[in-house]
Amino acid sequence: MRKKNSLFSKFYIAICFAFFYLPILVTMVFSFNSSKSLSKFTGFSLRWYKALLENSEIMSAVYVSVTIAILATIASTVLGTMTAIGLSKSRKIIKDMVLSMNDIPILNPDIVTAIGWMLLFSSLGFQKGYMTMLLAHIAFCTPYVITSVYPKVRSLDPNLANAAMDLGATPYQALTKVILPMIRPGIFAGALLAFTMSFDDFVISYFVSGNGVKNISIVVYNMTKRINPTINALSTIVIVVIVVILLLANLLPRLGGGDNKKNNQNMKKLVAGVAVFALVLSLVTCVANKSNNKEARVLRVYNAGEYIDPDLLTEFQDEYNCTVIYETFESNEMMYTKLQAGDAYDILIPSDYMIERLIREDYLQPIDWDRLTNAEGLNPDVMNKEYDPGNVYSVPYFWGNVGILYDTTVVDPADLSEGWNLLMDTKYAGNLYMYDSERDSFMIALKALGYSMNTHDENEIQAAYEWLIQQRDTMKPVYAGDDVIDNMISGNKALAVVYSGDGAYIMSENEDLGFLMPEEGTNLWYDAMVMTRDCENTELAYEFMDFMLRDDVAYRNTQYVGYSSPVVAAYEQAQEEDYEGIEAYVPRVGYEKDEIFRYQDTDIKKLFAELWTKVKAQ
Repeated sequence: MRKKNSLFSKFYIAICFAFFYLPILVTMVFSFNSSKSLSKFTGFSLRWYKALLENSEIMSAVYVSVTIAILATIASTVLGTMTAIGLSKSRKIIKDMVLSMNDIPILNPDIVTAIGWMLLFSSLGFQKGYMTMLLAHIAFCTPYVITSVYPKVRSLDPNLANAAMDLGATPYQALTKVILPMIRPGIFAGALLAFTMSFDDFVISYFVSGNGVKNISIVVYNMTKRINPTINALSTIVIVVIVVILLLANLLPRLGGGDNKKNNQNMKKLVAGVAVFALVLSLVTCVANKSNNKEARVLRVYNAGEYIDPDLLTEFQDEYNCTVIYETFESNEMMYTKLQAGDAYDILIPSDYMIERLIREDYLQPIDWDRLTNAEGLNPDVMNKEYDPGNVYSVPYFWGNVGILYDTTVVDPADLSEGWNLLMDTKYAGNLYMYDSERDSFMIALKALGYSMNTHDENEIQAAYEWLIQQRDTMKPVYAGDDVIDNMISGNKALAVVYSGDGAYIMSENEDLGFLMPEEGTNLWYDAMVMTRDCENTELAYEFMDFMLRDDVAYRNTQYVGYSSPVVAAYEQAQEEDYEGIEAYVPRVGYEKDEIFRYQDTDIKKLFAELWTKVKAQ
């Protein structure tokens, strides 16, 4: 019986280890993959490590993450330890009140804390960047240090410090020679927790950073918008560094010959050296950045993640002797939230319906088309749309539509005539990716039922909701985001709802796929460059927009991103050379049933959001 229990215990432990460490192993293996696939290993290569070292954005993010984590750890450890010691000598009412307040940031959802700090910095007029991120990290790390240190302080004899001073010690000596050594385990635990929380943070950092300052979490999040195996290379390096640190921490005491005092002194010197180095490096970099910003013209651009060839930014900076502070957003709504919070940008690249909203709310300034010398190369099909008649405020950037990507080896060609109702054909149940988007999903349902995707009729919206519920229950779709790209390249499912640009890229990697634009109509979308009302450097902003409209630049951008260019020469070149025979790259134009998303008022937007929540709550 004991032997059976022993075997079961070993098996259970093995399963646990596999569950924890197998994802890490897979990440490390695929960091050496020769292709872009994140799920199919095609051969050994170091190309992604080379790409990582050549990526200045990632190198800058590593610096920000490490220095912020070290400085936040030092500051929060000092503040948390002082607070914990002070609480031990405080009256009960004050102690209980402070401890209760200390629990609030720990129990609060990160998003609430992040929004709170963003609004605070905005209301105080702070320019978001390195310092705002550092202050926010110190603030949310300190409660964890207090929680770790305070139990150790409570376990001490309250008369210990008095006894030390009775024996001739000064208050400072009593603190440093008696109290701190006895609570050292709690301090170290708090410091390690603070470092981990700071280094790993994404949500708070995303909302309180600005002016091009990004940590590793923000950069990695932006990289997940498209297939980018550089993530695997970065993750592998981080894993290796952590393993090396853990090995040194465990081996150094043994190599010291058992001399604990000497080992402790060496560790103290090492920690102090790292802290001083990080502090000096931070100060030098901040001073250098300030001096550079004074000398160079600065342009602040806010775009969607993975939506530009980064080499073009470097080329523009060199050609026009300027600095581009380039930031990315997750969605149009996220961009709008940061604008409302007071974040300042010169150029935004939002979608059609959001441009309409920004025009209505007076966030934008009109475009002087005479200053855009390359505008004559724009495709007339992308101009003068409902969201901005006459293109008074917007310069086209990319365009496309939404369709169904299907596996030609699985899907019967006769079934394509079903249009959007192909996504309700039980023959393909469990073999479908739906795009995890409220507006796009309701667009599909409304179009399948013969309604306008911009309807405000609550009965039609309710019918679309019931269509989506029925689809959810009968088809068992997987609601996916950008991860659908790699999954469809690998042929994991037969059907997927995708944007045409993603469809073009996927089809270029998997020749067994086709792209269907249903006859019931679909969403024809446009993203465009707009200039904010508070743009600080309009001359540089016009130079940037004109640069992006240049034939060669537009071609390289569409080649990198995969979406249809509004510049005729670039569009035709990509269609002939990069996406020949791939129908997804060529959006359907002039079809009366295709529509552009329009601005939604608050009540309708709230109704859609509530119904979509019910669809996803399965």
